[in-house]
Amino acid sequence: MLAVVVLPAHGQERPAPGTAAIASAHPLATAAGHEILEKGGNAFDAAVAVSAALGVVEPYSGGLGGGGFWLLHRAEDGKEVMLDLREVAPGAATRDMYLDDRGNPIRRASLDGPLAAGIPGMAAGLEHLAENYGRLPLAQSLQPAIRLAREGFPTFTRLREALSSKQKILSRWPAGTAVFLPGDRIPELGELIVQEDLAKTLERIAAEGRDGFYKGPLARAMVEAVRADGGIWTEEDLAGYQVVEREPIVFEYRGARIVAASLPSSGGVALANMLQILSGYPLDAFDRATRVHVTAEAMRRAFRDRAEYLGDPDFVPVPVTRLTHPYYAAGQRASIRLDRATPSSALPGYIPADEGENTTHFSILDADGNRVAGTQSINAWFGSCYMVPGTGMLLNNEMDDFAIKPGVENQFQLVGAQANSIAPGKRMLSSMTPTFAESDRGLVIIGTPGGSRIISMVLLGLLDWFDGADAETIVSRPRYHHQYLPDEVFYEEGAFSAEEVRQLEAMGHTMRKSNRLYGNMQVVTWDYQSDKVDAASDPRWEGGAQVWVY
Repeated sequence: MLAVVVLPAHGQERPAPGTAAIASAHPLATAAGHEILEKGGNAFDAAVAVSAALGVVEPYSGGLGGGGFWLLHRAEDGKEVMLDLREVAPGAATRDMYLDDRGNPIRRASLDGPLAAGIPGMAAGLEHLAENYGRLPLAQSLQPAIRLAREGFPTFTRLREALSSKQKILSRWPAGTAVFLPGDRIPELGELIVQEDLAKTLERIAAEGRDGFYKGPLARAMVEAVRADGGIWTEEDLAGYQVVEREPIVFEYRGARIVAASLPSSGGVALANMLQILSGYPLDAFDRATRVHVTAEAMRRAFRDRAEYLGDPDFVPVPVTRLTHPYYAAGQRASIRLDRATPSSALPGYIPADEGENTTHFSILDADGNRVAGTQSINAWFGSCYMVPGTGMLLNNEMDDFAIKPGVENQFQLVGAQANSIAPGKRMLSSMTPTFAESDRGLVIIGTPGGSRIISMVLLGLLDWFDGADAETIVSRPRYHHQYLPDEVFYEEGAFSAEEVRQLEAMGHTMRKSNRLYGNMQVVTWDYQSDKVDAASDPRWEGGAQVWVY
């Protein structure tokens, strides 16, 4: 059992909010979820609609060719569960498949093309969610996404940026080029992106469920194309894919009950560890520099453990109870000096691990109190950049999230240990951190994309919520991050004053201002005192958040 402690649902039973809210990474996806709520669906039906629509309008971040983790709370009985629809390694995968004869990583072999793709879980996840938790048929909840794919949506700024970044790689395969680079050019702002093949694939899933994707003509066509272009998928790999229901990580911080993703997502374990380290400090009494210092030190230690110990729990023993125990956190806290940074080289062990940053997230609360925090990904922008001809589906490059070789960096400067090595049917480690937190004050549903930074962003968002911040403040505040290696505090413009940077450097921190935007956080809150429900999307990108009273 992966729960840290088994805690009852927080407080007494409370009336349903009578209000619904959705925050997602694109307004059209939020509208898709609202459409399904208006047709009598619950939060889980809306999640199907939002997830599928995000796969259409954010093709660089997720879709049918990827997977994810969805955290659910069912109001009628309090059931909490994490749906694990993470990709799995193909049956022909081997530990050294991306290494040359000398044992060195083959450049970009785990990043580009179908060899980089794990077996996707999204289609199975959509059916599982609809059939086991929704009110409406899967086919009905997929209709908004089918319509968006067939009728098209206008090109927006972030899509153009993603296409510019991956234009050269996308151009290697004609199917994706035809959709996203018509005439070998990046579409203009407002130009419609039409995905007829994707609409047909979604229609097949709507009509036949998971079997329409993982078996039959579509499965055969996918396998033939993948193998012809250098991949190793088989029809047996697809037919054998299963969604796994897992107990989430549950722990307490400052009187709140926190529910977060469990392995093979590292997010909940790391989050529990960091917050339990911080629970021993009077954070409100610290000046800004000291508070940032101890938070960065908690991040450093959690990321070291993430690298050393975490992997797919179905394949490797993971000391979850120890890593998330308050006594363990107390020992880590004792190793932190309030006036001095701990060099990462001084900590035992050596290896962190990470995945791509181009993920997406949605947070949903319905009028009955059902809630969903869903994070999903295809890893890098446009995943492997390989679109299976005739399907409209871009494949992930999540195989890069395995430890290709212990001690060797992946695309985000992080590496992994044997616990996260490649094996057939194994799920790669993830940083996705969909999370709920609930106290007498209220509820927050939170998550974000951002690779390894996901964990630290959710941590900072929760700390802001505990300090009384509203949804808009939580998603807007500048962020910082430490991931053990590189031994640096990365921070956004505006996160610190010049004096705070000087103070942190004097403590021994190496400070590095990032020219990249951190995350695309989506937050829903419910204030129990005022009974107000609120939602906010990260202003860094084009998200959409709305609240509806029923």
